[in-house]
Parts: sequence; C-alpha cells; structure tokens
Amino acid sequence: MTVRTSDIEKAAGVLRGGGLVALPTETVYGLGANAEDPAAVARIFQVKGRPPSHPLIVHISGAEYLDDWVQDVPATARLLAEHFWPGPLTLVLRRGRRVPLEATGGLETVAVRVPDHPVALALLSAFGGGVTAPSANRFGSVSPTTAAHVRAELGDAVDFVLDGGPCDIGVESTIVDATGEVPSILRPGGVTREALEAVLGCPISVPSTSLVRVPGQHPSHYAPRARVILVEPEKVASEAELAQEQGHQVGVLLPPACAGAAVKAHAVVALPGSMAAYARGLYGFLRELDQQGCDLIVASLPVEEGLGLAIANRLRRAAGPRPTV
Repeated sequence: MTVRTSDIEKAAGVLRGGGLVALPTETVYGLGANAEDPAAVARIFQVKGRPPSHPLIVHISGAEYLDDWVQDVPATARLLAEHFWPGPLTLVLRRGRRVPLEATGGLETVAVRVPDHPVALALLSAFGGGVTAPSANRFGSVSPTTAAHVRAELGDAVDFVLDGGPCDIGVESTIVDATGEVPSILRPGGVTREALEAVLGCPISVPSTSLVRVPGQHPSHYAPRARVILVEPEKVASEAELAQEQGHQVGVLLPPACAGAAVKAHAVVALPGSMAAYARGLYGFLRELDQQGCDLIVASLPVEEGLGLAIANRLRRAAGPRPTV
C-alpha cells in the first residue's frame, strides 16, 4: 500500500510537536510518540489506560543507531541485531541517557527494535529520532492489525493515523533479554525460537517469569471482550455445544484438525492450517467474534513450535484472569 510522502512528513511533524501517531509495522499497529519527550510518552499511557510501570519499546530506523539509545551492548545482541533487523525482534539492553525513565517504566533497561515496514521506516527516517510505540489499542485488549482497528478503538485520541495496510505478521515482536551473555526470550513473537537458536548456535530459554519487566507480561492481555477458554483440540466442539446449551453466545476458533466438523455455536472461525496465516489473522478472528456478539470463545492451543509458540502465548494471555473492578 502506497503512503504519500506528505502524510509521512505530516506524521513526523505531529511527533515533533509532542503528538501521537498510529503507525503500521510488520507486527501490529503502534501508538507512537517522540521517545525523548516525557510529556508525549505520558500521553501514550493516558490514552491506552496503561499502567506507567509497563515499559515501552523504542523504535529506531537502523541497527547503526543502537548505541545512541543503549549502552554496554553484548556481542550476542549485536549478532542478533545484524541477523534480524529490520524485523520483529526486540532487544532489551541497558538504557542510554537519551531514553527517559518514563519510557522504561522506571527501569534501567530499555526495549529497542527496528521495524520491518516501509512506512514505519520512512517515518522514523523523516522524524530523525526514536519513537516509543506500544500497540495502538486500550491496555490489555486485542492488538490492532489494520488502521480501521485503531480508529475504531482509539478514535480522536490519536492525532494522526498512518494507514499502511494490514500487518504482515499479525503478532507482536519477540522480546529477548540481551543484557547478559546468555539471552532468553521474555515474549515469543514474530522471530521464532528456532531461528534465534540457529543464529546463536545454542538453545535459548523461554522462562515463564522474569525479573525484567517488558510489554505483554500482564496475566490478562491481548484479550477480546468475550471470555476465552482453552481446551484440548478434540474437545472444542463438545465444549462449545455445552456452553451454548447453558445460554452463552459461543464463538469457536476451530482448529484445522476439526475442519468440517458440525459445531453448534453462535459463530465459528475455521482456522488456517498455516501458522503464519493463523498468526496474521489471530487478532482479527478475535475481533470478529466480539463483533458477532459472542460472550464466550472456545479455543485450543496450537503445537508450540515456530510461530505456534507466539500464538499459544497470546491465547493464554487472552484467557487469563480478568482484572476485577
């Protein structure tokens, strides 16, 4: 999708003026602000309803600018940046002086990445600085993968929306703790564990908990309005039928293994067999079931290999305990 140069320049001007810009990336749409402007960064938290202790990702236009934003970069981090940037990989490193503590949730570490999207890169280049950009949605809800999703959820709270078309990957970046010599995955995402291990030449862990705070660790995250329950693939149809009989408006994410099965439910989404297609469509599927009035979504976890690891992570968070009011 072609974006006019005038729109890029307008968006860069909004950032320079302390405003918020929704920008496309290859993963999801981000809600961007000047990373060096504490007041603009604070607006992100206000608009999203995001707790200020939750750090943001700083997006930069190239690996050559990494040392402008961080310090004490290990060789492993440079190796990963060389192989995966631009791309859906975020590196957590020691904060440089250009990054205000408002962007890091008060931490002395900062998450940094170079997005692999021509519109995002054009904006970063025109702006000439770093852009903090969490997903452009209300905190904890389903991430946006189109400009229409952003407008529907945030409306006039965003000063300018750059429409770069649908996101290619559809789930957020992989976050790697690269502060030491032995990296670990803090959030699975668009770069698979297998790809990271191939470059590093060693296994990489995916700890269930971490002392390093990063985006996407809240127990309930990436969640639709409907409650999500996870069951074994072979039990999806029977669980949906039971919930429907109990009076729920049930939505179903039907796994490929059950393709063609008769499912008694309010709405059914037949999932694609390709993990890449599943990841690309996941958030759209959840939004669709919300829009169809479902109050309960029955799903199962994919095999946790390749992008399946990231999809399973998002579904577990979507099914997590909701905050009580």
